[in-house]
Amino acid sequence: MWSGPRNLSTAMMRSFGSRADTVVSDEPYYGAYLKQTGDDHPMAEDVIAAMDCDWHSVTAALSGPCDRPIWYQKHMVHHMVGPVALGDLADFRPEFRHAFLIRAPERVIASYAAKRETMTAQGLGFAQQREWFDREADRLGHAPPVVDSADVLADPAGTLARLCAALGIAFDAAMLRWPAGPHASDGVWAPHWYGRVLASTGFDGIEGPLPVLAGDAARVRDECRPHYEHLAGCKV
Repeated sequence: MWSGPRNLSTAMMRSFGSRADTVVSDEPYYGAYLKQTGDDHPMAEDVIAAMDCDWHSVTAALSGPCDRPIWYQKHMVHHMVGPVALGDLADFRPEFRHAFLIRAPERVIASYAAKRETMTAQGLGFAQQREWFDREADRLGHAPPVVDSADVLADPAGTLARLCAALGIAFDAAMLRWPAGPHASDGVWAPHWYGRVLASTGFDGIEGPLPVLAGDAARVRDECRPHYEHLAGCKV
């Protein structure tokens, strides 16, 4: 599942992790991304120390055997730089089923700003997500699955059922609930980034009006929105 930050991605990981037939992985390329780029993220030193930071080693592990029928891998598109840039990814992982989680940029920007002062359009991943989506659509000959966080919150069962159908797996009602608190699958960065989801036991419900943005935040929104709308036209 490919998304940018603050896209409901951790709640979606919780949802799939509630299935008895599924194992989940939380942003496995994060450490390699931080080590490669030096991006000044919160808890960067802790993340690097806790993770395998070799791109090729991570890729080999993610392509290896799994002890359950489904392996849900939560990935951030902006982590894919250097030797595993998106342009190369389709070449050595064609056997994976790729899906895309999107969220209105206004909500992403407002949520991200509450967690980190520095924000750029590139760091939110919308352009990279569109590029990877287009490459995968060209490879498949049709659009891969796209799911919008707003639809998940408004109709969790219906939206997840459509996503599962698009992925060729059965919907499981267990995906609608999960235990509150930390999960063993959470990345070491959870204390900083996962405040709301740690308190959650399911999807929270319909969100209110889009945040009103101004200044730099509005300029970032204007860069991101065309890419969001491109993917939104292909939602399940």
